[in-house]
Amino acid sequence: MTRFSTASPFVPQRRTLKTLRGAAESCEGCDLFRMATQTVFGEGAVPARLMLVGETPGDQEDRAGRPFVGPAGRLLDESLEAAGLDRGTIYVTNAVKHFRYEERGKRRLHKKPSAGQIEACKPWLLAEIELVEPELIVCMGATAGQTLMGAAFRITKSRGQILDTDRPFELLATYHPSAVLRAPLPADRERMRREFIDDLIVARGFLDSK
Repeated sequence: MTRFSTASPFVPQRRTLKTLRGAAESCEGCDLFRMATQTVFGEGAVPARLMLVGETPGDQEDRAGRPFVGPAGRLLDESLEAAGLDRGTIYVTNAVKHFRYEERGKRRLHKKPSAGQIEACKPWLLAEIELVEPELIVCMGATAGQTLMGAAFRITKSRGQILDTDRPFELLATYHPSAVLRAPLPADRERMRREFIDDLIVARGFLDSK
C-alpha cells in the first residue's frame, strides 16, 4: 500500500465530470495505480436518471481508458438495447477505477480488488453519485452491490429487485456482464443473459413509472 489508504485527499472540492476525471488520473489512494496503465473513470450523461456501476476495469478498459468497452461492454450494449435503454442517456462507471490483474504468460487476467482497495476508491464513486444525481443505480455484480449496500449483500438474494434506500436514489442488483460471459455452459450463459436483460427491463419500468 501507499502512504494513503483512501482516495479522499485526491477528490477535488469543485466537482464537474471534467475536474473529477482529471483529478482521478493522479490518484494514489491505494496501490493499484502502480500496476494499472491508467485510471478508468466513469462516463456518460450528467445528470442521468440511471447509473450503472460495475466492479473494476478489465484489460481492454485499462488500455482504452474507458469503462465497458471490451467483451463485457459489448454484452452490456446489446442488453441495454434489448431492454429499450439508450446508453447515451446513462452514466456508467466502476466501483474501483484501476485494473487489478495477475500476469499469466502474456495475458493479464482480472483479479478481484481487495476490500481495502474497494473502500479506498469509494470516495470517487460517491462523488460521481453526487454529480450524476441518479434516481436508480444498477449494481452489476457483488462488488458494486457490497460497495453501496454493505458486506452482507448477496446477488442471489436481491437480484432484480428495486431496493429502497434512505438516500435520494433506489438500487437494483444484477449480474456483472463478465459473469454472464464466464458461465460454464451455453445454456447457463443464455439463461443469465436473459435474466440480465429482464433486470434492465425492471430498471426501465421503474424509471417509466416515475
